[in-house]
Amino acid sequence: MREVSTLLKRLVALAVALGALCPAAGAQRLQYPTAKKGDQVDTYFGVKVADPYRWLEDDKSPETAKWVEEENQVTFGYLEKIPYRQSVKARLEKIINYPRYGRPFRQGQYYFFEKNDGLQNQSVLYVQKGLDGAPEVLLDPNKFSADGTAQLGAFEPSKDVKYAAYCKGTGGSDWRECHVMDLATRKELPDVLKWVKVSGLSWQGEGFYYSRYDEPEKGKELTSKNENQKVYFHRVGTSQTADELVYEDKANPQRFHQVRATEDERFAILTVSERGKGKKGNALFYRDAKAGDRAWHPIVAEVGDDEFRVVDSLGDKLLVETNHNAPNRRVFLFDPKNPEEKNWKDVLPEKPEPLESVSTAGGKLFAAYLKDVTTRAYVYSLEGKLEDEVQLPALGVASGFDGLKDDKFVFYTFTSFNFPPTIYRYDIAARKSTVLRATQIPGFSPADYEVKEVFYASKDGTRVPMFLTYRKGLRLDGHNPALLYGYGGFNINTTPGFNALRLALLEEGFVYASANMRGGGEYGEKWHEAGTKLHKQKVFDDFIAAAEWLVANKYTSPSRLAIHGVSNGGLLVGAVSNQRPDLFKVVIQQAGVMDMLRFHKFTIGWNWIADYGSSDNEAEFKALYAYSPMHNIREGVKYPATLITTADHDDRVVPAHSFKYAATLQERQAGDGPILIRIDTNSGHGASSTTKYIEQTADIYSFLFQNLGITPKYNP
Repeated sequence: MREVSTLLKRLVALAVALGALCPAAGAQRLQYPTAKKGDQVDTYFGVKVADPYRWLEDDKSPETAKWVEEENQVTFGYLEKIPYRQSVKARLEKIINYPRYGRPFRQGQYYFFEKNDGLQNQSVLYVQKGLDGAPEVLLDPNKFSADGTAQLGAFEPSKDVKYAAYCKGTGGSDWRECHVMDLATRKELPDVLKWVKVSGLSWQGEGFYYSRYDEPEKGKELTSKNENQKVYFHRVGTSQTADELVYEDKANPQRFHQVRATEDERFAILTVSERGKGKKGNALFYRDAKAGDRAWHPIVAEVGDDEFRVVDSLGDKLLVETNHNAPNRRVFLFDPKNPEEKNWKDVLPEKPEPLESVSTAGGKLFAAYLKDVTTRAYVYSLEGKLEDEVQLPALGVASGFDGLKDDKFVFYTFTSFNFPPTIYRYDIAARKSTVLRATQIPGFSPADYEVKEVFYASKDGTRVPMFLTYRKGLRLDGHNPALLYGYGGFNINTTPGFNALRLALLEEGFVYASANMRGGGEYGEKWHEAGTKLHKQKVFDDFIAAAEWLVANKYTSPSRLAIHGVSNGGLLVGAVSNQRPDLFKVVIQQAGVMDMLRFHKFTIGWNWIADYGSSDNEAEFKALYAYSPMHNIREGVKYPATLITTADHDDRVVPAHSFKYAATLQERQAGDGPILIRIDTNSGHGASSTTKYIEQTADIYSFLFQNLGITPKYNP
């Protein structure tokens, strides 16, 4: 990163010397790089749609590389003129410099957990014998690469704790390379598995299942369309070429296939999904090692809109979680001897609250439900009899509760907006929780901050929840800076969670608001469906209503309100900025899906059709075209100051989305608000290291302060 930063500084100095940049950040309209306009026009169901920046989709072309270089000159030139930028970065480094632990898990007599000392680029994996044993470093991803951007992906020890399989990711890419370690000697074996993606690792005997793709064409590793995923079984000590092909489906190239074994390793479970054809659910199959099965037997034979997941095996039966005939989810017992649906016996029937997670450990069922986006956790017998409610310390979110059949206790993590992640140990027999590891952040006191949940009415009257976090003593005078965050998609819950770097905003008087729009799973599958495909506009209506509520209740005003979204949330803020540019002062759009007519043509984008729909369908095209961020930027409009971030190794939401959106917005911006795109190197869909995370956040916060008229108190 040091070499990249030096190069950027030289480029900026050259640009300044040539007069390409304005004399002061925010003083005048910036001069943006000239982006040529092509004559590409596509016709969708009789509608002609211009795509003049189609050439930016080719991130390998010299023209695109030149445009990227010139855009970064403008962006970093602007950022470097902000006088407190380095002070903001220093503050973030200080805030995040505390030990952070991951929740431990057990295999045999060993416990494994991750820890980051504070500023380590990657968390380190430790192992210890027994809970009271001395921790030893098992894998240090900081040694995987010179720049600290290589990451540890999946890690799975074998049941006998003889071996462990683990995967490495490079530079933020979703591609993984997997290896095998001898746990006794801590030595890496010769086994190397390549082109692994969207895959877990699951042991059964002397090997494990994993999913992979064929090797992409050289030079197109980050842009190839990910099709024809196959499941293999790898035996320790053999080459990848000798791996057994377990499952493939050549007739359906856009399906995901995953295989995992149950804890007793008796059953192998195959999950098949096909979101590229708009199907939200999955098919489910099993084979029984005890019976010597080689064929896959269906639990659910066809991919549909209902989801099914095997929780665990109970003897010769299987516990299955589903939203089939239960939008809030339920758990039933499947008997392979009587597989018909009429014989599925409910163990945990559907409740009014959505079932967020369910797992087994110590001969019990642990189930976590969401009530108005906060966790309620319960312990049941394996027959579904309620035995205990886990008493949580406050309103927030608890996760974990998984383990092995012979566990005496389980671990879970609890967090909220002002409650740093704390790891608890729940004693199953005593029915009692105790703190295993509490997070200590120097200078931080939860009592200094208030967290409240409010409910507001959306455009159609729907009641939507939103969490607010701010320093106590806040005055409701309409002058507070505020940052409104949202996601609203893919059945993902935007739950209360702690982020230490957010303290740098809160201590400057910010109100942090997190809206729980439709499209997420906060109220079950019906809430999710209400924000998908032809109904996606409801998500934007929910977000706009959240902003209007904040203004009406004098938490902030349009001149002090910023919005922030990542990935699907980047799409969200891009769409609402187009629809209500008067309501926001600043937009932070990170790695967003901005071209809604072509998203399914890049890498794994077809996977999102189940949520968005497709421009290949006439009705869905009309809905997509009506809100697609890139296609709805109007001439003559004063858009908010906008910072767009993307990265060269993002092979999930490819940089072309942000490139084309930035070029269009810069061309049509009629106001003085800067439109900047920050293009990171050796990073992916998210920051690939702590260093990059801090650098990116420092630039985002500096941009916020600059354009909201705030001088942070730690300004030198």
